Amino acid sequence: MTRSSGLGFATRQLHAGAGDADPHRSRATPIHLSAGFVFEDFDEAHARFAGAADGFSYTRVGNPTNAAAERRIADLESGAGALLVGSGQAAVAVAILSLVSAGDHILASPSIYEGTRELLRDDLSRFGVRATFVAELNDLTAWEASIRPETRVLFAESIANPKNELLDIAGVAEIAHRHGIPLIVDNTLATPYLLRPIEHGADVVVHSASKFLAGHGTVLGGFIVDGGRFAWDAAGARFPHLAVDRAADGLTRVERSGAAAFLEQARQVAMRYGPTPSPLNAFLILQGIETLSLRVQRQSATASRIAVWLEDHPAVASVDYTGLVSSPHRRLAERYLPRGQGSVFAVTVHGGRAGARAFTDALTLFTRMTHLGDTRSLVLHPASTTHVLRDEAELTAAGIGQGLLRLSIGLEDPEDLIADLDRALAAAAEAEILTRAGVK
Repeated sequence: MTRSSGLGFATRQLHAGAGDADPHRSRATPIHLSAGFVFEDFDEAHARFAGAADGFSYTRVGNPTNAAAERRIADLESGAGALLVGSGQAAVAVAILSLVSAGDHILASPSIYEGTRELLRDDLSRFGVRATFVAELNDLTAWEASIRPETRVLFAESIANPKNELLDIAGVAEIAHRHGIPLIVDNTLATPYLLRPIEHGADVVVHSASKFLAGHGTVLGGFIVDGGRFAWDAAGARFPHLAVDRAADGLTRVERSGAAAFLEQARQVAMRYGPTPSPLNAFLILQGIETLSLRVQRQSATASRIAVWLEDHPAVASVDYTGLVSSPHRRLAERYLPRGQGSVFAVTVHGGRAGARAFTDALTLFTRMTHLGDTRSLVLHPASTTHVLRDEAELTAAGIGQGLLRLSIGLEDPEDLIADLDRALAAAAEAEILTRAGVK
């Protein structure tokens, strides 16, 4: 079943890519907990390793359960194919490492997950790959002016973590393609139910499947989805390992794999580095995807209601949510997110760090943990956790104040969440009064 089948999203999240490979015809996708798979004979073993025959040889390279999850997310993201890896960070790393070499440059959004920022800025720099960040997310002139001859990737998040900023995907994609460079978009916070970046020009989409796709906070996983439309051969000088270098069979990766060249390269990178997910995790991710639209629709609706309520609360300094009329991203949200603006956003309370501490500790329904996209509502203080290695100037530049908290809205009754937040805001207000009075 492909996207062209004309079926709706909710139908495809249940049926897309299911196939009929199970001889026992189980309704749920079977969990193939096996390190390897039996070859019929000597010749089949050779054919599998040479890529001349379909089938599976070793789970690090491919597994039937994992492959079912790959087909499902590729369909939902309007992609040509997908690769499942062990975590969202693995998806980002494998996608980028499939494209860059020493001396190359990555241009990225200023509003991305802190782990990704550290990967680009700190880790890859040790291997001679430099990264820079545009100053303003949707300053298209700045994106274009920051591209260098050695730039190989443009990277951004569709909905940014933690401040719910929204990327002008089509605008950035147009700039990328004008320079013969692919755009990679992390679509974790939007999910394909709310937004499909490939349909707006992105070339590759990555996900932390641990979040909304799995949905229950139980497993780790990550997806790389290839749009299958980028002309790697036309940009051969930038990607010689795909379009110039020839293997023992005399073919380049593009000649061997065609439109799937990038995805096959990514699979080879993942195979060598080993970020392989358990088939059990793939099964649980598939189970989560089956209810994705129901959860995301409910979570987005609740988040919108809570954001409006928070914006009017006297203990709140600001709310960063694209669903608000006051949001600077509102027009983009109307264009890209008509189904809902997501359920992860930031609220800044008065009283700075003391107010944020009192707010966090007073919550009873919101879980204090570093995660998002769960069925349960979650809260985190970025300045003291995910962004703790940034100095005050960097935090200010990123808009991460000491009073800012990230909320991930779950499936609880909205009235109960609002009551919990109201109690916490009262505690934050009291902490602010005590701080001003000099009482610790």
